[in-house]
Amino acid sequence: MGELLAPYQDEIRLATQLCWLFFFVFTFALVFWTWRDAYRRGGMAWFWALVVVIFNVAGWAIYLIIRPPEYAADARERDLEIRAKEVTLARDLETCPACLKPVERDFLICPYCMKKLRKGCMECGKALKLNWTVCPYCKTKQ
Repeated sequence: MGELLAPYQDEIRLATQLCWLFFFVFTFALVFWTWRDAYRRGGMAWFWALVVVIFNVAGWAIYLIIRPPEYAADARERDLEIRAKEVTLARDLETCPACLKPVERDFLICPYCMKKLRKGCMECGKALKLNWTVCPYCKTKQ
């Protein structure tokens, strides 16, 4: 068999060297991609890069299965959006001091527990806070 392949030894050596080159470039690319992805997702980037160096494609497959589901920047952005919505809702709605359910600013009583929230102005009928002595809308003393 050696005599049959003797004329092609140079081509076989070149193919073998190209396969090894491809293997090293592919491994480097997998390690780099895994490190960068784990870093962006807030995972242990160096640990996962080392796992891929040692176990190659099997380590990469394990990382893909158990990696964090979203990027850390996306999680921070989502949390900021949630906080912004909560602040907007808290600013627009008040809560009843007795039952802590949301009530609108012009309610005189809580529709859930019937607690008195405000008093109506004697002149214009607008909702006033209980401790106000003058209506800011019509300047009437209460």
